[in-house]
Amino acid sequence: MNADDTDGTGGSGGADGSGGAPRGRRVPRPARRAARTTALLALALLLAGGAAAGCGGRATTHHKPGTTHEQASGSAGTLLTADDGAGHRLREVPADDAPKVRLAARPDSEDGWNLQLTVENFRFTPDSTGGAALLGAGHAHLELDGRKVARLYGPWYHLPAAQVPEGTHTLTVRLYADDHTAWAVAGKPVEATAPLTAAGGVPGGGHAHDATPSPQLPPQPSEQAADRTVTVTVRDGKVSPAPARTEVKRGERVALRVTSDRGDTLHVHGYDKELVLPAGQEATLVLTADRTGLFEVETHESGLVLTQLLVR
Repeated sequence: MNADDTDGTGGSGGADGSGGAPRGRRVPRPARRAARTTALLALALLLAGGAAAGCGGRATTHHKPGTTHEQASGSAGTLLTADDGAGHRLREVPADDAPKVRLAARPDSEDGWNLQLTVENFRFTPDSTGGAALLGAGHAHLELDGRKVARLYGPWYHLPAAQVPEGTHTLTVRLYADDHTAWAVAGKPVEATAPLTAAGGVPGGGHAHDATPSPQLPPQPSEQAADRTVTVTVRDGKVSPAPARTEVKRGERVALRVTSDRGDTLHVHGYDKELVLPAGQEATLVLTADRTGLFEVETHESGLVLTQLLVR
């Protein structure tokens, strides 16, 4: 008798009545191998399923908080070697599916201009900035004569007269994906332009402002009316004081006073608020905390988190 087929006792054993193999009967080796293989496959599938479900349950760090797995892992179009002139690579998409944008500038009754972006096949996604490229989603850059002025997360933007020197200029808006690549068709960025003329006076009857105001200016009335003021300094890529959570009550007005040693843009996630940070000058953004949750305040160009607003 083959040793693989018995337990070596020489007896076949009696049935135990349970419907299983007879007592004293060893399971054939091929069957044992098959059972082990099945168990290993089941374990591998279980582990793979757990990894695939990583976006559920406990928060993970494989993509930015507040973004979905699709926003972190999706991609669209073809990444080109060419860029937009500022180091952002072009992302080519077919013309039929490509985003489109138009730009209009209207004088504001008090100061500067109100800019309107009209988009097609596109939506602004401020909460997923830094994620991967999804077709029809992202943000815009505003340029004045080829110099970046601001990053835009909505169809409207107020351009202060202080940022526009006297003379004739060209405004450009360009659409970008969440990963900061520029949407492109036929090798050219998706953008729109509009002429802008700044005379000696400010539109609306005001007077021209110095483009480099003194940092000794007293607080504006809106800042004085704030319930909470957060003061932050950015120097050599470091934030002082160290980023922490700032707890405020819903409905309170918060003033964010930021001085950066390099030109940048401040953005408050979840509130769609932005502020240009001139190099070496203090700038203040005042907002009403009318939404509850945890919202990051960061700089766009340097990618620094300045604070987190915890609104209860």
